[in-house]
Amino acid sequence: MLWLRRIEPTLRPLIHMAFRLKRGLTLGVRGVVTDAEGRVLMVQHTYMNGWYLPGGGVERRETARQALFRELQEEAGVRVTGPVRLVSIHSNEPHHKGDHVLVYRVETWEPCAASAQGEIHEVGWFAPDALPDDITPGNRRRIAELFQGADIDPMW
Repeated sequence: MLWLRRIEPTLRPLIHMAFRLKRGLTLGVRGVVTDAEGRVLMVQHTYMNGWYLPGGGVERRETARQALFRELQEEAGVRVTGPVRLVSIHSNEPHHKGDHVLVYRVETWEPCAASAQGEIHEVGWFAPDALPDDITPGNRRRIAELFQGADIDPMW
């Protein structure tokens, strides 16, 4: 499925146009999940380069929290077992017109079977001060905001 990474730049505008026609505004969620050692959970998709905080789009008839719980289980095999905290809201306008992303802090969870089929290439745990080189800039900023006291940037 890594071949999808090669065609993703070409398909992205078409996918975004379809989302725009179907939904108008879109909403996504990302979870900052930490383990007992303070490491942050990240995923690599089969269709995009780079490391990302796990998450995805909020579907119709689904709350943002429900989407977060679903995406964490699908992508990373994480079942949330306690409260989550909304830490920031970002506009993703430069990359996807009309899109916003909610970032949640997740500290209480248990492992479970990941249910995504073919979407995730790799799951990894990283110390906030030792992130992989190919983490995307927006994801890097979210981690800096949470762990290094950086100001929250309203743009993704």
